[in-house]
Amino acid sequence: MALYPATEPYTHGMLDVGDGNRLYWEECGNPRGKPAVMLHGGPGSGCVPGFRRYCDPAAYRIVLFDQRGCGRSTPHASAYDTDMSVNTTAHALADLERLRLHLGIDRWLVWGVSWGSVLGLRYAQTHPEAVSEVVLTAVATGSNPEVALLTRGLGTVFPEAFEAFLAELPEGDRDGNLAAAFNRLLESPDPHVRDRAARAWTDWETATVPAPPRSVPRFENPDFRRGFARTVTHYWGNDHFLGEGNDEGVVLRDAGLLDGIPGTLVQGSLDFGNLLGTVWRLHHAWRGSELIVVDDVGHSMGESGMVDALIAATDGYARR
Repeated sequence: MALYPATEPYTHGMLDVGDGNRLYWEECGNPRGKPAVMLHGGPGSGCVPGFRRYCDPAAYRIVLFDQRGCGRSTPHASAYDTDMSVNTTAHALADLERLRLHLGIDRWLVWGVSWGSVLGLRYAQTHPEAVSEVVLTAVATGSNPEVALLTRGLGTVFPEAFEAFLAELPEGDRDGNLAAAFNRLLESPDPHVRDRAARAWTDWETATVPAPPRSVPRFENPDFRRGFARTVTHYWGNDHFLGEGNDEGVVLRDAGLLDGIPGTLVQGSLDFGNLLGTVWRLHHAWRGSELIVVDDVGHSMGESGMVDALIAATDGYARR
C-alpha cells in the first residue's frame, strides 16, 4: 500500500497563540472531508510535506502545523533570545485546542509520531470530546524511564557513540539527568558552546537508530540542529512538563481516560522504546485500542510495513 500522492495546501496561515508566539498552520485535501490533525515529533522537528500523504486527500481535511519554536512558527528556538519558559506541554495542548477552534472543527482524528504521540495521547486524555479517533506511530508516552533509556540506557548498546556523547559534558554533569545537562549547555550565552552541544546531541540521536548508520539531512542545518536539540532537552530535562508522577508515567497512568476513543498504535519491532514495554502496557490499558507491530523496523514511519499499517488505519477511520 503506497502513500497517497503529494498534495499542496489549499489554505494556510499564522495563528497568534500568545506569549509572542505565532504558529504556522495549513490545510490540504478535501475542505468538506473528515478532519485530521498531524502532530510532528521532536519536540521541535516541525511538520513536513510527507505528513499530508498518510490520509486520503479525497476523504480527509488534513491539518498540519508547526509547534512552538520550530518549523515556520515564530520565534524559532534556535534564536538565543527565544523564551523557552512559554514552550511546555501545557502550552502545546492549549495551542492545539486554539487551532481547532480557529478552524471551526468540532472533532478531529489525531495522528501523531514519536513526541507527537505523547502530545496526541495527552490531548485525547484532556480533551476527549474533541477527538474522534487516534492513530499513533513510533509510540512514546514521555515518561522519565523512557528518557533515561534513550539518553543513558542505550550507552551499553552504543558504547563508542555514548563515550563521545558524554565527552561534551563537564565531568560533574555526567552522572545526573543527561538531557537537563545538555540543556544547560544549549542555554549558554556562548554560541560555540551551544553549537557543540547541539551537534553532540544530534550525533547521539543518529547513532542510536537501530539500523546501519545513516545521516539525518535536517541535522546538517545549524539552525534546525540548535532549535531541535534545545527543544528536546528542554522537555526531556523537565519531565516533559507532565507534572508529579512522571517517574511512573503520567500518560500511561491515565490511560483509562482514553476508553471509548478508537485508537491504532503502529510500532516497529526494533524500536528501542519497546525495551520498557510501554506501548504494550498502553494498549492493554486502553480499551478500544489496536496494536500493530511491524517486524524489522525501528523508530520510523517511512518503512513499507509501517506505511501499509498507517494508511490502512486512516482509510478505515475514514469509512466510519
